[in-house]
Amino acid sequence: MSAKIRKLVVLVEETHGVQGAAVAPPTRKALAIAVIANPFAGQFAQDLEPLMAIGAELGELLGRRCVGALGIRPEDAQSYGKGAIVGENGELEHAAAILHPRLGKPLRAAVQKGDALIPSAKKVGGPGATLDVPLGHKDNAWSRNHFDAIEARLADAPRANEILVAVAVTDSGRPLPRDVDPAAPPKVA
Repeated sequence: MSAKIRKLVVLVEETHGVQGAAVAPPTRKALAIAVIANPFAGQFAQDLEPLMAIGAELGELLGRRCVGALGIRPEDAQSYGKGAIVGENGELEHAAAILHPRLGKPLRAAVQKGDALIPSAKKVGGPGATLDVPLGHKDNAWSRNHFDAIEARLADAPRANEILVAVAVTDSGRPLPRDVDPAAPPKVA
């Protein structure tokens, strides 16, 4: 099954300064959102395979759109994240089916590598609902300077029978991070 996309939105957020301090070069986050029809809206289904296939399709599409929007080579991507909001006639498991089984592999291909878990968030909500898409370094899960988020929100989505799916990619960590040792694993006492 192929995703029935109603809307595709891509944006780039640039931060040029923090508390009067210049951020040079600016930090950049790309967010790509697809609003799709939910083939299981209003019904319970044990087998969510069609949503898993849609996840693979959207991982490639949205990941490629983010990298393109940043104007970087795939290997220069630093952080990534994913999320979904299911419209009210769906259920949270519909987001899980899109995000977890198959979206990751094509997203990792779009950013070349991606050894770390892709942070994710999901919820049920209506038009205008917001979702903080968590971000983490694509290869080093312990890089605290890359722990961040970007807000995904569309005024007209998701409608009751839709799912809003978001992927985020960055070309940097947070602006002006000041963690002492961002790449070290936490010490166990």
